Amino acid sequence: MISPLLHSTILGNGRPMLVLHGVFGMSDNWNTFGKTFSEFFEVHLIDLRNHGRSFHTDAFNYDLMADDVYQYVLHHNLQYINMLGHSMGGKVAQFFALKYPQFLDKLIVVDIAPRAYAVHHMEIINSLKSINFSVVKSRKEAEEILSETIKEVGVRQFLIKNLYWQNPHQLAFRFNLSSIEKNINNIYKEVFFAKNVEIPTLFIKGATSNYITNEDIDHIKSHFLNVQIEIIKNAGHWVHAENPSNFNEAVLNFLHLNS
Repeated sequence: MISPLLHSTILGNGRPMLVLHGVFGMSDNWNTFGKTFSEFFEVHLIDLRNHGRSFHTDAFNYDLMADDVYQYVLHHNLQYINMLGHSMGGKVAQFFALKYPQFLDKLIVVDIAPRAYAVHHMEIINSLKSINFSVVKSRKEAEEILSETIKEVGVRQFLIKNLYWQNPHQLAFRFNLSSIEKNINNIYKEVFFAKNVEIPTLFIKGATSNYITNEDIDHIKSHFLNVQIEIIKNAGHWVHAENPSNFNEAVLNFLHLNS
């Protein structure tokens, strides 16, 4: 059964560049990046299933998400794609590269390794579940509830961006919280390599992030045969937001667009 088409925002003209966000994220998080790179590419900022304005389903895993992107690529008749994925989106991009390498020109994976991770979003999920939208009627009230357990202002603001008016009197989150919770173990699963990846690939690590370790780099190099590793200083897991200048420069250099 073919899933509905993923929602996207398309900017610019030229060769396609697909951008895949992380868990609890959405395409809007990459608007600034998209506008910058639309000078060079036709940038597709994609909402993955159960996120943003894309469809909600009970099923949620990397094989399905890679297939969603494949259907999107076929629908838009895309070839020679530069694909960039951050965190969960970076694993979707890796699965896509293994299943459908013929569509890709270059691959960029941002601050995520192919390995399995321990589940570490349950505190966020429980905090989000504590918001009763029959009572909470403003973004400010929602953020106040989140602040009781989520102390990082940036994380709260990132989550609150997902709020929208489901109807004139009811706020809701754009992501499908129940499906994310139900399938949380799938998000942290490792990438299984039935074959190695020959596509030119760039892994970007935030210098202060622990998502990619030295051991991970060895693992990456054993499966990505044409790979570069770039470490962005003064940046953690949200590399593109914390140091956009150096992040953009690294992407441009990899794509040979910088003089």
